[in-house]
Amino acid sequence: MKANCWNGTGKLSIENVPDPKILNPRDAIIKISSTAICGSDLHIYDGYIPTMMQGDILGHEFMGEVVEVGSAVTNLKVGDRVVNPFPIACGRCYFCTSGQFSLCENSNPNAWMAEKLWGRSPAGLFGYSHMLGGYAGGQAEYARIPFADVGPIKVPDHLDDEQVLFLSDIFPTGYMAAEYCNIQPGDTVAVWGCGPVGLFAILSAFLLGAERVIAIDRFEERLRKARENCRAETLNYEGVDVLETLSEMTGGRGPDSCIDAVGLEGHAHGFFGTYDKVKQALMLATDRPTSLREAILACRNGGTVSVPGVYGGFLDKVPFGAIVNKALTIKSGQTHVQRYLRPLLDLIEQDKVDPSFVVSHQLPLDRAPEGYRMFRDKQHECTKIVLKT
Repeated sequence: MKANCWNGTGKLSIENVPDPKILNPRDAIIKISSTAICGSDLHIYDGYIPTMMQGDILGHEFMGEVVEVGSAVTNLKVGDRVVNPFPIACGRCYFCTSGQFSLCENSNPNAWMAEKLWGRSPAGLFGYSHMLGGYAGGQAEYARIPFADVGPIKVPDHLDDEQVLFLSDIFPTGYMAAEYCNIQPGDTVAVWGCGPVGLFAILSAFLLGAERVIAIDRFEERLRKARENCRAETLNYEGVDVLETLSEMTGGRGPDSCIDAVGLEGHAHGFFGTYDKVKQALMLATDRPTSLREAILACRNGGTVSVPGVYGGFLDKVPFGAIVNKALTIKSGQTHVQRYLRPLLDLIEQDKVDPSFVVSHQLPLDRAPEGYRMFRDKQHECTKIVLKT
């Protein structure tokens, strides 16, 4: 089969690789119909995710048709159309049974690697380094799905791929980020980053009862989607002082909740922007936490900072004193996608949400390397790319 393979920082290629096979009775094989390039894939592309190996197949947002099932899989059959969640979960451990699927204790065969960096290992993830399991991703013609009796959800034929594909990651990720804010009627929520996760966080904040959502970015095409598709008020951080403006917009109190949907490759002007880039280049820090700093400083006393943005290692100059003295709650984590699949699919079926608005480009799988460059460099007003097999 054809697959999009990693061959080093900034180096991708479409290669012919062996078709996946059933290895465990709880496995299934999916023939991919649509897969997507995620913002967190760009962290791999840019070389910030360790333990990648040459030839690794990328991609964790995908869907398709079941073509084979293991003997223990009774919830799926050949021919079912399914969306697959990006965390791999056994469904039976302490964390899975408590709904914390992205913390599964049994799905990362390389847990020892993650433990060296983080103290404990989360779940295995599709297409996201050997530290997180070394599982082949879904930017390919076929994919093996471990624990297929727990992960994939069947989707109806009357919905287009682009309406349901993002149940695999970014819609639940934005929703969980907003849910973590414990939004109350009348709340104001600020969201850093109007990429796909940020857009779904904005949309979800309104679904959960926010009165106002203020979105911060610098790319006009993203700010426009935040305004036109998600009803947000927008700030271009290249033209305003974000902290001052948020304070003014909230009567001096600050937003009730702040969501950092940017993560480890944040951009900034001035001292901190230069500082982060130099420290990262010299390997004295792993991440650029510009948005996280601002979110912590902007949030009102007693508020919540929710962090769906990916951070991988050690952060510098994070104002922890503000967290303590302002009594902030910080909530984060890889998304427990399996928890949200059914309720969010119901919203789509009821026409309350159409996730396809985030898509700006469709490309064939053969053009995945070009798509990564386009997405990273924000060319052609690119906000989200769907790859077709």
